[in-house]
Amino acid sequence: MRVLATGGSGFLGGRVLGLLLSGGHEVVAYSRRDIPGGVAKGSKPFLGELSDPKALREACDGCEAVVHCAGKTGTWGPLAGYLKVNTEGTSNLLKAAKDAGARLFVHTSTPSVVHQAGGLKAADESAPYTGDKGYGYPYSKMLAEKMVLEANRDSFRTLALRPHLIWGPGDPHFLPRILDMAKRGRLRYLSGGPYLVSHTYIDNAAHAHALALRRLAEDDTVAGLAYFIAEPEPMDVKDLVNALLACGGLPPVEREVPRWLARAFGTICGFLWAKLRLKGEPPMTGFTARQLSTSHYFDISRAKTLLGYEPVVGTAEAFERLKEYLSGKSQDKPKDAET
Repeated sequence: MRVLATGGSGFLGGRVLGLLLSGGHEVVAYSRRDIPGGVAKGSKPFLGELSDPKALREACDGCEAVVHCAGKTGTWGPLAGYLKVNTEGTSNLLKAAKDAGARLFVHTSTPSVVHQAGGLKAADESAPYTGDKGYGYPYSKMLAEKMVLEANRDSFRTLALRPHLIWGPGDPHFLPRILDMAKRGRLRYLSGGPYLVSHTYIDNAAHAHALALRRLAEDDTVAGLAYFIAEPEPMDVKDLVNALLACGGLPPVEREVPRWLARAFGTICGFLWAKLRLKGEPPMTGFTARQLSTSHYFDISRAKTLLGYEPVVGTAEAFERLKEYLSGKSQDKPKDAET
């Protein structure tokens, strides 16, 4: 089918784009910047912003489906900036897709939409949405997910995927940051653990999107729902990070700092950056400190039962692939998955 895919210049969006193309779909790749040629080869590129309804309507023309991976990420910044991209942008895209006659809409959400200060343990999709406006990313994504699911109709099927902590070859954010901090001797864990977290290898996250599109086209009972996506078993954040460091040839880190100190530091940094309008992200935020000092892992039974989701790459193999990639032994091209 003809599919509009957003976010193809990003980490997840690029992998999803590759799977859609390898699955035989005709893909319109909508992005605000050029997509690398190797990723976009075979697609129809379309440059535009999510804030441009006219461009979105033009890009959606003739498309039967939309896979929406684009968005503003991060743990810091004014709420208005997140709302403009994640919430208003998704609203614009929903309207453009419906106006163009599309019938399927797969939305990339995040478990942060149900973020709780005390953490979440084996949470399923019945967990309530966050109402905290203090952190722009989860709040804006929560509003976007609600819109997507509320837009579900017989003639316009929608669903939302919530992959947690995506990592793997090509990661431009999480992985480079922890490797850099470890090399500089600045990486510390927070006391009081273990803190179990769900995590998702990039190929598995991308596979979930391609699979969701196929299932949405086949069966209306999967529509109107959100789905947690992750590896089958959570890991202690210390074990996960040390495994990633080992893939980069770095020794494990064992040093800890008191949890209360990290939370206080995050609160102070957030206040100073906001009050003084300092540039860049603070070294710690209250949201990050909470995430690092509580367990966040999720029950993926709904995705397994309704979508038929199973990881296409096991955890041990995933770490081995990352090790080969970081050592320069692998170019790590996206693997085909069921579409």
